Amino acid sequence: MIVVCGQKYVIMSKTGNFVLYFYARRAIKAAFVRYNSDMIVKTVNRQHEGQTVKCCLRPWQRAVKRSLDVLCAVAGILLAWPFMLIIAIALMMQGKGSVIYAQERIGLGGKPFYILKFRTMVPDAEPDGKPKLQQEGDARLTPVGRFLRRHHLDELPQLWNVLRGDMSLVGYRPERQYFIDQIMERDPRYADLFQMRPGVTSEATVYNGYTDTMEKMLERLNMDLHYLETASLRKDFSIIFHTFSAVI
Repeated sequence: MIVVCGQKYVIMSKTGNFVLYFYARRAIKAAFVRYNSDMIVKTVNRQHEGQTVKCCLRPWQRAVKRSLDVLCAVAGILLAWPFMLIIAIALMMQGKGSVIYAQERIGLGGKPFYILKFRTMVPDAEPDGKPKLQQEGDARLTPVGRFLRRHHLDELPQLWNVLRGDMSLVGYRPERQYFIDQIMERDPRYADLFQMRPGVTSEATVYNGYTDTMEKMLERLNMDLHYLETASLRKDFSIIFHTFSAVI
């Protein structure tokens, strides 16, 4: 390929074409994700500000969703165990705390449960006992943990949470009570999310990424409420597909 730059001609190799395609694809995807995120937030704000949001799933749809959760969790554990073993060995070689990290979160019906994750931070990440959000370039992340977070691989143990019934494959990302209290001071609609199981992934995870500020938490809430009232098996498969795309 020949690119004209002023009066000069630059010959691009096939590798150059691939690089241009790769970055153009990333830019288009980022713009698309940002557009969808903005549209979801604006829609929910306009339609349901100050109102209770109801879960749209009927009882038979909830039963089908739960059955698929169990089947997919079993299949996921059987397929992912070699990768989970490799991750566990890498974490043990790193020698900074336990391999699996359990933390209390709030789920279906407002009841607490312990979410499972691969440890990504140093053992004493919150020395004063006060919950702290992860920040960009957080020094508390271990080298292995940084890689796991970047590719969302630290969430793999949550397949066990799905099998136990604590979580669903797709839902809203569960929070700690400390942050829930802060969110509900600003928007009490968070309590509406307790109508469904929290998820390993979510619409907000796909379009909003990790939350490191209260503003992002409120934006994520709007997206979770949008999922609550528009949930369907078709949407779940779409979210899972886009989650895999983000991991890869």
